[in-house]
Amino acid sequence: MNALRLIDRNAERWLLLIFYVMLVATMAVEVLRREVFAYSSIWGEEIVRYSFIYLAWIGAAAAVRERAHIRIDVLLNYLGPRGKALTYILGDLMMMGVAVIALYWSFETVLVSAKFGSVSHGLRVSMVWFLMAVPIGFALMIWRLLQSLRNDINSLRNGTPVYEGDKLFD
Repeated sequence: MNALRLIDRNAERWLLLIFYVMLVATMAVEVLRREVFAYSSIWGEEIVRYSFIYLAWIGAAAAVRERAHIRIDVLLNYLGPRGKALTYILGDLMMMGVAVIALYWSFETVLVSAKFGSVSHGLRVSMVWFLMAVPIGFALMIWRLLQSLRNDINSLRNGTPVYEGDKLFD
């Protein structure tokens, strides 16, 4: 059970680290190759591009978990614990609706790519692997939204303050 908690607590961080290191290392090698050897590869550009796409979608899921998305919370400062909890629940439900629709349509794109067997130009790898970044990101978001809803409903029942995330500015 501790292993599952560890994965739940750090999954996005580990994935973000892997894709970030892959992006930076590949970019450094490509810059070196281009500037020193006057040669560059098409696969390096693709690895950087698709690593960045995975970074964006996994980062979006991590932001849902930490409630780090940009929001205007001036009105929340005037609400009590119950009002804040209800506001966050409503926001999470609306985001959940959008995420479910987006998951469906993004997975549809993956299925079309699989059906026609499209491959990337440089790596010659099935585009399914790269297009899966979007459904994986939305699936992670839905998972984190479900966890957030559970926590907010518990806060509403207990009358305790909801988790509002870390503030960037006070």
